Parts: sequence; C-alpha cells; structure tokens
Amino acid sequence: MNSKNALLTAEVEIEIPFHDCDPMQVVWHGNYARYIEVARCQLLRQFDYDYLAMDDSGYLWPIVDMRIKYIGSAVFTQKIKVTAYLKEYESCLKIDYLIFDSKTGEKLTKASTVQVAVDKSNQEMQYTSPKVLLDKLTKVL
Repeated sequence: MNSKNALLTAEVEIEIPFHDCDPMQVVWHGNYARYIEVARCQLLRQFDYDYLAMDDSGYLWPIVDMRIKYIGSAVFTQKIKVTAYLKEYESCLKIDYLIFDSKTGEKLTKASTVQVAVDKSNQEMQYTSPKVLLDKLTKVL
C-alpha cells in the first residue's frame, strides 16, 4: 500500500465530525472505510466513471477486498487528508489510500481496495475490465 507507481491520484480533506467518534472522541475504526470512499469517489470523477456512470455503463463494481492498517488515531475536529492512488485497472480497480493529519503530515492510516466489474444484465464477474473503463482512462492517462 503505497503511492509509488500511481497512475492517477486524488486527495480530499475531511474534518472529523462528532458523530464519527467514540466516547473518548477518537474515530471509531469502521468510519475509516467511509473516509476512503470519499477519496475513491473523487478519484473516479477524474476519469468520468463515478458510481452513477458505472451503473449507466451496465456494470457494477463491488469491493471484493479491503485492507486497512491503523497507524495512529484521528480525533474529533481534526482535519485529515485522504489520498487515493489508482494502482491497477486492466483486470480490476486497485486503489491504495493514505490518511494523514492535514496540519502535521503524520500518517494515520494505510488502506487498499480491489473492485471488480460485474455485468448488470447477468451478474457475471468480468475477468478483465470492460472497454468503457479502458476508454475513459485512456483519455486521462
């Protein structure tokens, strides 16, 4: 999980809301999945293939693997930067993520996701990425 050899990058800043925290004002571990989702959506928009475009193209893209390594803790009102790095797209969408404290640059979390294309018409998983994805990425890579 790293930024080396990233094909495309997107970054978002998020201020930690109160409702994401436990009684000690530390972010509950399950909320990190939501933070990387925000960065992933920003990345997908860069090549015009967000979840609405995926659906319109006839493919669903479920996450089949997600890994998160917690290094530090985010807390209430802290501003974090979440960066998404597109690492692979020919057979799946593999995206790595890094979460940092916006002010100090301290690394808080590393993560990765893998998504595969599923044909909406027959629910069959595709072993190569569909042409529509390849065409959209060709325009920006």
